[in-house]
Amino acid sequence: MRTYVGVTDGDWYRYLAARPEITEVNFWRPSGDREFRVLAVGEPFFFKTHKPHDRVVGGGFYSDFAALRISEAWALFGEANGVSSLPAMRDRVGRYRRAPIRPDEDPFIGCVFVRDTTFFRANDLAEPPPAFAPNIVQGKSYDTLAEPVHSYFEALLSRLLATPVAFADDATWHRPGPMYGDPRLQRQRLGQRAFQAVVLDAYSRKCAVTGDKIVPVLQAAHIRPLPEGGEHRLDNGLLLRSDVHTLFDRGYLGVDPKHRLLVSPRLRGEFGNGEEFYARAGEPIVVPEKRPDQPNREFLEWHLDTVFLAS
Repeated sequence: MRTYVGVTDGDWYRYLAARPEITEVNFWRPSGDREFRVLAVGEPFFFKTHKPHDRVVGGGFYSDFAALRISEAWALFGEANGVSSLPAMRDRVGRYRRAPIRPDEDPFIGCVFVRDTTFFRANDLAEPPPAFAPNIVQGKSYDTLAEPVHSYFEALLSRLLATPVAFADDATWHRPGPMYGDPRLQRQRLGQRAFQAVVLDAYSRKCAVTGDKIVPVLQAAHIRPLPEGGEHRLDNGLLLRSDVHTLFDRGYLGVDPKHRLLVSPRLRGEFGNGEEFYARAGEPIVVPEKRPDQPNREFLEWHLDTVFLAS
């Protein structure tokens, strides 16, 4: 298992540490031109402040990464960005960019999503990990089994989870007793806000059915809803215009395992409308380029069997 220690400023840390009810945060970077692919979803992510404070102040579990415009990051995460308002966020991002942000500019930033966050008490912060060079400005990844960091991260993760943790030789870790592992380390499980962000990014800000690009009316839809056993996973998501989302959730629209749009005959029968969708029936919807990000066949079949109004 790998872990990452990201460097942050004291203002971001103090703002979020004072709000323990926020447990899913955006560890943003001022530039969105480089992806963060150091960790697998669910691996530990720790926060360390700049020098001279230079302490590990808390952490959580990596959820995913997306490049978002500042306004989009604020709309999705709000105060979980570590600031009190959109103007404050623009100001904070601007401090770290080479050129000031113009009033008419809405630049992309790199958004690293961390869930199940915990901040340590101010009088009980941790020393930086071994071999964390003073010139590191963004962060550093570690193999948790390697020495001399093995025991350090074992203890740090134990503090994060408030229970003893041991790393095994196969790079997994376990708690003493009958529980093995921790559900927070399950691959692909995202936080609620991160789910919305990565779906928006993966679908290139276009409705999968209509191609609409008006971001305020686009919504991340679950193929299999959470109350029915679904999860916040990219392959359980579709980016849909708000009215299309409603029709999908109510079974008037469906998507088959080959990603073709299906339209229920009841849309016309009950409302005498829906020509926009009947004209697209049988056509492939737009899906992400990467196969693992595309709608999961199992979830699509569940929706067709359980929700779609076939007749």
